[in-house]
Amino acid sequence: MKRLLLLSIVWALALVGPAAGQEPGASASPAAAGSEGGSGLALIARKALVASLDGPTVIDNAALLIQGGHIVGIGPARELEIPDGFQVEDLGDLWVAPGLIDLHDHVAGSLRDLNDMLFMTNPGLRAEPTITPGIHAMKQAVAGGVTSVLLIPGSGTNMGGQGILVRGGFDTFEENLIRNPGSLKLAQAGNPERRAPWLPRRSFMNWNTRVTFKRGIAYAKAWQAYEKGEGPKPQKNIQYEVFRDLLAGRTQVSTHTQIYQVVNKTIEMVAEELGLPVYIDHGTFDGFRAAERAQASGVNAILGPREVQAPLTYFPITDGRMLGVAAGYQERGHEMIGFNTDAPVIPQEELSLQAAMAVHYGFDDSQMQTVRGLTIIPAMTAGIDDRIGSLEVGKDADVLVLTGDPVDPRTSIERVYQQGRVVYDARKGKRRW
Repeated sequence: MKRLLLLSIVWALALVGPAAGQEPGASASPAAAGSEGGSGLALIARKALVASLDGPTVIDNAALLIQGGHIVGIGPARELEIPDGFQVEDLGDLWVAPGLIDLHDHVAGSLRDLNDMLFMTNPGLRAEPTITPGIHAMKQAVAGGVTSVLLIPGSGTNMGGQGILVRGGFDTFEENLIRNPGSLKLAQAGNPERRAPWLPRRSFMNWNTRVTFKRGIAYAKAWQAYEKGEGPKPQKNIQYEVFRDLLAGRTQVSTHTQIYQVVNKTIEMVAEELGLPVYIDHGTFDGFRAAERAQASGVNAILGPREVQAPLTYFPITDGRMLGVAAGYQERGHEMIGFNTDAPVIPQEELSLQAAMAVHYGFDDSQMQTVRGLTIIPAMTAGIDDRIGSLEVGKDADVLVLTGDPVDPRTSIERVYQQGRVVYDARKGKRRW
């Protein structure tokens, strides 16, 4: 009887303890400093990496003001007035930077629950139901500074379905959600060519993909006409609903595409012919040969997980050298270059290492383009740069506190804020990365 009473007390204490998966010491309450209802937080740092495309790249001896889950001020500490009631924390030699963004993820949910191999094009399928808040892989990602990811279906078919943009620091779907749909996943050549049993070839895949796109665009235009009072109400078709978001610019086509021929086809068919927002995802091997056309057509390149091209005999362009993929795009005039991990191919917590490898193999980082390629460029590519991607007033306070440049492999992440709330603190509990 005493044992039963003791177990009941322990169970009751567990119910009122920290939520499952909550980091010890994490500020999960809305009333935490800098979040909704809080008085505000001022972080004084040795450097602030702003990471915007315009304005200052770095602010020395900076103050970052957080309130209501947003950034409400940033500038040199000696010039920025800190409002009364703000909690001031001097971080000493630590830096602050925006959270990193990975636009190619397969580990934020249980994708085994998504059968994206039904047809060669499956635009109506959604990765949304597979999202698993608090999953170990995302906790690791956050500890590595990756605060936002795009979970997408696989690449076994030409259109695996719709991805979803999520954060990784919270314990509920609603708190983590950034945008749904996050993208329409397109895959060209490579993996879909190996689809058993009938092994489709590229001419058929291009034709079938184009037909799906054209049907979806026609469906979206019919809805636009109805909403303007210029046509009858269309019958809802879940297969093509995502095209309403694409045509309105509310989401993009993220394209698993590699080697010059198919990278070039992505630009030609999706961007130039059909006029849909699209970006290169992977873009490896000799895909950089299409960089000039991609830049001219406004097609960003989110590169990885392969950051080098080995001197293979069937790619004579390498001329016996080990080539950097990002450097190849940059040398041909492409300016909007980001990085991805294709997790679990590369663990998400190693996203910054992708950028470091790009620099090692020739990518010019004199203007801190690697930091931008981990933050503001993927944010702009995914159309969420009004919310995240840089330390600017009005944006969500997704902030890293770290020991130095995030692209330097020696740097460690000491603390992570999402919407002004601490979701990881290496000083409390176990350092995860």
